[in-house]
Amino acid sequence: MRSILLLKLISLLLLSGLSAVTTAQLSDPDAFLGERVAMVETQIEARGVEDARVLDSMKEVPRHLFIRESLWSLAYSDSPLPISNNQTISQPYIVALMTELLQPEEHHVVLEIGTGSGYQAAVLSMLVDWVYSIEIVPELGRRAEGILDRLGYDNVTVRVGDGYQGWPEEAPFDGIIVTAAPEEIPQQLVEQLKPGGRMILPVGPRRSGQDLLVLEKDGEGNVSTRQTIPVRFVPMVREEER
Repeated sequence: MRSILLLKLISLLLLSGLSAVTTAQLSDPDAFLGERVAMVETQIEARGVEDARVLDSMKEVPRHLFIRESLWSLAYSDSPLPISNNQTISQPYIVALMTELLQPEEHHVVLEIGTGSGYQAAVLSMLVDWVYSIEIVPELGRRAEGILDRLGYDNVTVRVGDGYQGWPEEAPFDGIIVTAAPEEIPQQLVEQLKPGGRMILPVGPRRSGQDLLVLEKDGEGNVSTRQTIPVRFVPMVREEER
């Protein structure tokens, strides 16, 4: 797996013209691994994320390749970073926490709302059978799809569309993760969640903080929610709002 990802990484860097990358970084399969390990140990594991599969995925996925080169020095810092179109790549701790709360299993099929940079989808792809990801901004969706493909994350399908509509033709899903904040829980997404499934999403007003919620649907279809931590995400918008 690592050798395949390395070849894809080299191809991506050469195609993208990222001239600041050194020959040593291209030839070393563990390039940036030290930064990722430190990120996981100091920012994620130390703050209570325990799922070993999630921690391993966070160590493996090269976050720097999902942002522009000028920000690489900050790629493994404990903060969100801008990508484009007024969007951000989430703080690593939040990515790990949301992934752990989802309780992903190898056989799961997961829906992600808000592809953004593609980083969250890449982390999930290491843990589940398939990831369907929806991005409302065409430029972001196409860019993320290209990066995921060139890096070898071939169990992710990206499409451009309105996340409020979900992906009904592929539903129901074992899990749904939402990386932008609606003001209320979208009912259509609840309907596309399997009995026994979980949805993780930030919910709250656009101009202030939100609460990160865990929504669970039991075997009879009854829904319960619980709050975890306060968060701040970009707003989740509908197609007509763009």
